[in-house]
Formats: sequence, C-alpha cells, structure tokens
Amino acid sequence: MYYLIYGILYTISLLPIRLLYIFSDGLSLLLYHIIRYRRQVVMNNLLIAFPEKTQKQRIAIAKRFYRNFVDNFIETIKLLSADRSYITSHFIIDNPDLLESFYRSGRKCQLHLGHLFNWEIADVAMPIYTDYAFLVVYMPLENKAFDRVFRKLRSRTGTILLPATDMRRAILPYRNEQYLLTLVADQAPAGIDQAYWLDFFGRPTPFVRSPERGARIANIPVLFVNMYKTRRGYYRAHLELGAENPAELPEGELTRLYASYLERTIRQEPTMWLWSHNRWKKQWSQKYEKNWIGQQDPLPRSVSGYNNK
Repeated sequence: MYYLIYGILYTISLLPIRLLYIFSDGLSLLLYHIIRYRRQVVMNNLLIAFPEKTQKQRIAIAKRFYRNFVDNFIETIKLLSADRSYITSHFIIDNPDLLESFYRSGRKCQLHLGHLFNWEIADVAMPIYTDYAFLVVYMPLENKAFDRVFRKLRSRTGTILLPATDMRRAILPYRNEQYLLTLVADQAPAGIDQAYWLDFFGRPTPFVRSPERGARIANIPVLFVNMYKTRRGYYRAHLELGAENPAELPEGELTRLYASYLERTIRQEPTMWLWSHNRWKKQWSQKYEKNWIGQQDPLPRSVSGYNNK
C-alpha cells in the first residue's frame, strides 16, 4: 500500500505547480461550499477570535483560509519531487543570523511555532539553512502507509523526526549534540488537567506545558517563529527571541510570551492559521485554577454559535 500511495503522490508532484493550483482552487471551493469540511468549527473559531468583525468579514477570512488550507496540502505533495533550488526559492528565513549566533556560541536551541501555513515546506527547508541537527517533534499518523510517506517527505533533506508519543526516548541519541528542536506549541493539549491556562483571543485556553518545561530544565534559548506568505507558494519565516535563558523566567512566563506572540501574528494575517482545528473545544473550569498563568483572572466570554446555513 505504501508504494502505491507514494507512487501516485510522486507522479502528481511532477505536474507543474500552476496546474496543481487550478486543482487547489476547485477543491477549496468544494470544501467550503459543498462538503462544508469543518465549516462550523471554522466559523465559530473566527467568531471567538474576531467578535468585532462583521459576519461578511469573517466569511471572507474563512474562504481565504480554505484556499491556503488546500494549497498547504498541494504544496506538500509538490515537495516529494522538488529539488533544492525549488525549496530554497519558496522558503526563506528573514534573519538567520539570530539562529546562527546561538550555534556559534555552542548552545542548543528551540523553535516554537504554530500551525501557520506552510509548515511542511519549513520542515524540509530548515536543514538546508542551518548547521544544527534539525529535530522535529511530530504526531504519527494512524494510517501506517501515509505515516511512512510523510516521514519520508519530511526527512528527505535531513530533518530528524521525533514521535511525540515517545519523544523522551527518541531524543536521547542527540542529547550531547547541538540540536535545533522544533515544537508546534499551539496545539490543544491531550492532558487537560496538566495544561497551562491563559487568555488567548480573550478566551481561557489550554496550552501544552512541555515546550516550556524542556526549555527551562535545560536552559535552552527559545526562538518564536512567524511564517508568512509573500505570494502564492512563497513563504518567509521571521525569528524572534522568546527567551535567551528560560530557566531565569518565572514558571508560565515563556508560555505567556509565546501565546501573546502567536495571537499577534495571527491577527496580522488571520487566513494563515489552522482555523479548522477545534482549539476552544475544552471549556474553562475552576478546577483548573491551579494551572492558570494568565495575568488577569479568567473571564469566559460567551459567544453565540454561528448559523451554518
């Protein structure tokens, strides 16, 4: 099954990107208007995040999001056969010196990023731009054939994949190396009782503890990453220093800084974030009070559901 899936996707990847974008345009319209893939989740999330916008404005964001969402998938398939020049022309780091300064000083480093398009091309491009051993924590797919395809894709330029289900063991061989560990820090935590809670877009929201915990224990410098699009298919990443010495920060401060940074970047270009993820599925409860790290007391905001008709 793996060879069949890989063969089909690789053949598709050989098509010109302009032709693939025509297919992407059609599929995005299909997902939004006909299939309505997670459309109510998208619209409810946009209502939570942007109550000040009109429904027409939120619908415009949603439609552009669906286009970026499908483009992300199409561009990922293209990477199966893309050469080095294609990759480096479609993904550029604005300020690589910030990262390399830590490498020259002999320190390890962490990147904290969100589900901003196109994270897949970033995974493939980063080993080309840095001398670090580039480690990425990923969640294995349930379908073994597709999981194998994506592992092959993501590691084709040297990226080292660490399964989130067994990260502590998987990272052990690299503990004495200079590595750049990449963590998607905006995902909803599985263990809600152990999550940090703080306001995110004005709504009490749980955040995973592990990115901050690892940085603080080893005192590893943390850089926040914002990815943005200059034109269709062309992405840039901007790095911002989150903390040079996280161990010196109070507990929860690094997560607060990251959540604030992420919200700010999403507000700058809201169509680039993964709104189809049900980020506010978990509701705040006083039983999580010991995990509250927000600067103000939690004040849940009531939001009426979106009429998905």
